[in-house]
Amino acid sequence: MTDTVEPGQAERTPLLRAMGRGFLGRCPHCGAGRIFGKFLKVRPHCDVCSLELSHHRADDLPPYIVIFIVGHIVGYFLLESEMNYDVPLWFQLTFWPLVTLLGSLALLQPVKGAVVGLQYALGMHGFATLPVPGAATGPQGEERPHGPADGRAADRAAGFGPA
Repeated sequence: MTDTVEPGQAERTPLLRAMGRGFLGRCPHCGAGRIFGKFLKVRPHCDVCSLELSHHRADDLPPYIVIFIVGHIVGYFLLESEMNYDVPLWFQLTFWPLVTLLGSLALLQPVKGAVVGLQYALGMHGFATLPVPGAATGPQGEERPHGPADGRAADRAAGFGPA
């Protein structure tokens, strides 16, 4: 098995690679197409490999993760500055909310991309079928199934790569 995934390949990308690609704003399947059309608006499909992205269900998980990360980082440094330094209150009341806002905005899109990559790697919410390379039809004009439903993936866990 190769380390790179070619666009249109009918094999699911491993979990960490799919989440990493999503974190970078790339398609979790091919790694070449962009996943976001606007700041938090996920494109309906990948322009490179035609992976259907519109059925993702990121919902509230990305904000919870961002709140958890930013809250712990800002809370730690706020506590350290308050306990060890004599910082004026006006500085504390202006600096830390600004850091919290900027940190949250900086992390929200990458975390949402990683959640979409997680859903893709685990085959959740319609990601069970992969894009079909080239000629996507069988002899009768029917689409060939790929992913967990095709019978080939029954012996391995979806998204975790070779064991």
